[in-house]
Amino acid sequence: MTLVGQALNVSCFASYVSILRDEVPSLINSTKHKKISSRAQQVRPFYVMDLLARAKQLEAEGQPVLHLEVGEPDFPTPKPVIDAGIKALSQEKTHYTAAPGLPELRRAIAGHYQRKFNIQVDPGRIIVTPGASGALQLALSLLVDSGDNVLLTDPGYPCNRNMVRLLGADITAVPVDATTQFQMHANHINEYWNERSVAAMIASPSNPTGTRISDSDLNSLIEAVNKVNGSLVVDEIYQGLVYADTDSTALAKSDELFVINSFSKYFGMTGWRLGWLVVPEVFIDAADRIAQNIFLSAPTVSQHAALAAFTAETEAVLQSRVEEFNQRRQYLLPALREMGFDIPVEPEGAFYIYADCSAITKDSFQWCKQVLEDIAVAITPGIDFGEHRASTHVRFAYTRPVDQLEQACDRIANYIK
Repeated sequence: MTLVGQALNVSCFASYVSILRDEVPSLINSTKHKKISSRAQQVRPFYVMDLLARAKQLEAEGQPVLHLEVGEPDFPTPKPVIDAGIKALSQEKTHYTAAPGLPELRRAIAGHYQRKFNIQVDPGRIIVTPGASGALQLALSLLVDSGDNVLLTDPGYPCNRNMVRLLGADITAVPVDATTQFQMHANHINEYWNERSVAAMIASPSNPTGTRISDSDLNSLIEAVNKVNGSLVVDEIYQGLVYADTDSTALAKSDELFVINSFSKYFGMTGWRLGWLVVPEVFIDAADRIAQNIFLSAPTVSQHAALAAFTAETEAVLQSRVEEFNQRRQYLLPALREMGFDIPVEPEGAFYIYADCSAITKDSFQWCKQVLEDIAVAITPGIDFGEHRASTHVRFAYTRPVDQLEQACDRIANYIK
């Protein structure tokens, strides 16, 4: 390069630096004043995700962390489902499906209800969604207008309240405890329903408590919600993971409620992002239209893979896993009680134990952070699930083998002493 060329390059670079010096601050300042919606600002974080991030950091530093915080089964997706997904890819089944999902999958889900619960569900009422989160978004979009109100249990799954707020509505947190199996009852509707309320939402089995609503209490709740002309949404994503009694579905009680379900928990397909929503018949057309607009369709390969979730081969694998979860539950319950945790209601489903830790700490959030730092055991604080007695509760997830649960309990017991 000639000296003239070099001089020109230096001159151009100097001009570029000058432009950056003059323009970048104004660009940064303008970014600072960009508007973030008030709805977005109302969404609270998952505190457990901060703990998980710290746990991953500790692991990267060589500390063996024991995970009792994450609500995800440790088992892989059953092989027949994986094989069906691979086959779908090899056959290039990668285009969009209709918004409500593959017709054959909707029929398979309806067949599942027929075989397992002896009830008939019209496949037209079943909308396949991107995970249970997609089903939640769809259900609330069908029911909630800006300014409306939804009744939710406290404690309860945090995404429920955040999704309601994103739609411009607000929540009434219904405090529940051991006296009602941590479930919403008919008397709660009478006490907390107001002129702006349009819906109530429960989960059975629930997160974080693992408790279920009884048949009689569910009947009374449905009647109470109908009496105020509201809608009931029932989260059944832990259906199948039931230990102490026979499994059930709210769809056996009424065709006029909304049921959310998922392929994530019982079927072990978390990363495939697939769920479904059952809607009352009058909502079918609106559900189709909204699904077209908010997610177009659920993942196609996942839908084809899920067809294998209902085979006898897969069912045998899944039932063996339910037995394993129950063994973990039977170990962890007495172990925690022996350490001083109060568990007045034994969980009947899911894979969680919601424990009162007031005999050990009055600040469960700080305690969980300290336990992670000091003995490398990750536990979820009650603050993630609401405000009612949150500071004196923690959630344990038995999504790890018994030997890891034993190690974790040994660490915690010695730490408490």
